[in-house]
Amino acid sequence: MQVNVARSAGFCSGVRRAIKIALETAQRARGKRRVYMLGDIVHNERVVKMIKDAGIVKTDSLRKKNGCMLLLRAHGACQDVITTARSLGYTVVDATCPMVKEIHRIARDMESQGYRIIIIGDKNHDEVHGIKGQLKNKAIIIEQPSDVKAPALAAVKKAAVVVQSTQNLAKVLPIVKELKKTVPELRFFNTICRPTSIKQEEIRRMPMENDVMLIIGSKTSANTRRLYEISKNLNKKTYWVESKKGVKRAWFKGALSVGVTAGASTPDITTQEVVQYLRNI
Repeated sequence: MQVNVARSAGFCSGVRRAIKIALETAQRARGKRRVYMLGDIVHNERVVKMIKDAGIVKTDSLRKKNGCMLLLRAHGACQDVITTARSLGYTVVDATCPMVKEIHRIARDMESQGYRIIIIGDKNHDEVHGIKGQLKNKAIIIEQPSDVKAPALAAVKKAAVVVQSTQNLAKVLPIVKELKKTVPELRFFNTICRPTSIKQEEIRRMPMENDVMLIIGSKTSANTRRLYEISKNLNKKTYWVESKKGVKRAWFKGALSVGVTAGASTPDITTQEVVQYLRNI
């Protein structure tokens, strides 16, 4: 059976950068200062363990910690979190993805020009929390076209739309279409990042070229879920696994080829282990 691996499989540049910053920070601080982080650096259990083993402490809240460090995750953080951390004595180390920071900049800039900010994304996702936390006024979060009918939008005359960086453009555009019917003055910024776009371009092609598709990544990863959804719509023999332990031989009975991709927070070693297993089937 031929195993075809997507060129874009695995870590995106933002995740790779965040992990590099985290490990370098942990190394510099070892034996001198404690490094804390609010939540997980990315949505992948293997990476989370690596960061923990490096000595970075996950915490749910900030307490006075003079001389300690706070690492901001790839998803970004609210301005209030940064201000509070500094007031409590933390040195803040920013590992926010540069592409996410650009979304922050656009949102702040458009709000300063009098636009109400609309965020298309998963309302409970860390990145979305970070975007809305940049603003003075409450942002409107939209997950699907039906949300456009929400009462909060009824009085909005002027709005700017930004998008969670890992969204699926095919699902975003119908929402924008509905918003244009409702909001008289609407500015749309397609802030889906380039690495996400490349991954999604590949995943729209590969299911048509392979008998079976395998998507690798944590079940908590939003971008991995979107890769799975796109592939599943094109090839019913699409399966989502977190590691080689989840792979079942029965999936490949009679298959001549399998396409493999991995989410933006999936380590290369995990993908390599799965690919090696597939080649031995």
